[in-house]
Amino acid sequence: MDDNKQNREENQQQSSIYETVPVEEVAPEIQSPMSDDVSSSSYSSSNDFNFIPSVYQENKKKYLLIGGAVVVFFILLLIILKIIFSPKLSTKQITLTYWGLWEEAQVFEPLIEQYRRINPHINIIYQKKEPKNYRDKLIVRSKDGQGPDIFRFHNTWLPQIKEIAAPLPSNIMSNSEFEKTFYKIHQRDLKIGNYYYGLPLTIDGLVLIYNESLFRKAGIFDPPTNWDELTDIVSKLTVKDKNGQLITAGIAIGTANNIDHFSDIFGLMLVQNGGDITKLDQPEAVGALESYRKFAEPAYSFWDENMPLSTIAFVQEKVAMIIAPSWQVIDIKAANPDIDLKTAPVPNIPGSPPLSIANYWVEGVSRYSRHQIEAWKFLRFLIEKNNLTKLYEIQSKLRPFGEPYSRVDLAPLLSQHPYLASVIKQADHYVSLPLISRTFDNGLNDEIIKYIENAINATIAGVSYNEALNTAKQGVDQVLNKYNLQ
Repeated sequence: MDDNKQNREENQQQSSIYETVPVEEVAPEIQSPMSDDVSSSSYSSSNDFNFIPSVYQENKKKYLLIGGAVVVFFILLLIILKIIFSPKLSTKQITLTYWGLWEEAQVFEPLIEQYRRINPHINIIYQKKEPKNYRDKLIVRSKDGQGPDIFRFHNTWLPQIKEIAAPLPSNIMSNSEFEKTFYKIHQRDLKIGNYYYGLPLTIDGLVLIYNESLFRKAGIFDPPTNWDELTDIVSKLTVKDKNGQLITAGIAIGTANNIDHFSDIFGLMLVQNGGDITKLDQPEAVGALESYRKFAEPAYSFWDENMPLSTIAFVQEKVAMIIAPSWQVIDIKAANPDIDLKTAPVPNIPGSPPLSIANYWVEGVSRYSRHQIEAWKFLRFLIEKNNLTKLYEIQSKLRPFGEPYSRVDLAPLLSQHPYLASVIKQADHYVSLPLISRTFDNGLNDEIIKYIENAINATIAGVSYNEALNTAKQGVDQVLNKYNLQ
């Protein structure tokens, strides 16, 4: 009994000791209520097993805080390093070489500078090249790794340069956007398979260039719209001396040696007559050659081999009409600023759909370039509306007018132009043939032109139209097979 009393007193004393401990200093396990039937020995045993020293908990929290701080530090460090070094990677200097034709560097320099303000890491070096042997050098140097990133090529050249031309990436311009932006002739000329291989800055082709002063003197106030009208007015425009020698020719058609663009004109008459360059032995081709030659044959003699070269004769006002691309007007005006000339669409066969021959240049990217995407981005920049109009303005400060716009949506800007309106009127009716003069390609065009020249000269010497074209066909077929165009 005394022992039990003594134990109760000890327990009460022990209980009062625990009650004096502040709540915030008691471990969570101690705060749990104890059952009356739990003995002090069992409680003590359980407490010894589960109790975690507060020092350990504090150290664990400290380590967790330190570990978390280290992780956060490294994440922040990575972010800072990325911010510091990423711009240096994106601004790595890239130099693009641009081979151009016809245009001086001062034409492109303002646009290059404008592009560099947006893309300071891109440096563009424009180099105007000589047209002679240009295509050959372009191919050879590109394959040797010494060619340009960007280059200019003729609309008839793609079969000859496809081995070095890079396709237009869809992320630069999709096919559907290309087809909404440019004319049908661009789409036909620049597509192989499912890809386009260039971005055109311009469109051009054959137009009728006529001397308005000579027209008025002959009582003619409107240009001819078809070949019948042209034949009627040519006789009124032609002036001969008493010996029958030409003083003023009505039009420069019929020969080869003294007519600029004679092959283009023959090609025009060929397609208008339903002919095909691959079928020179057919009646349509024979009829086209006969129609071409009649203007210089004795029955008409509206032109002959004694006349100066056609462009020079026009400058000297010795011929009333020539057929040439619109850019020929610039040369004429440079040689004779006071000449009163205008342009019109080429004459067509009465009752037939209008047709003319395209003759323009395109900008492409080399598949050997190490910076193809950057090159395409610059060309995409050039063909934007504001930049094309700026390019035209720069060109017009250096010569009578700039290159006709390649974009369909810019056509209204030139619809009333005294020289370029005829280009725009024909833009939907251009076709392409590898018979284009002055491309200096030393290939497809030049080789075929030589066979057409020989055919025309053969008929002057008395060979029949059929025989002359049969001979020409043999050579032309070889050229077309050479470039896989048969």
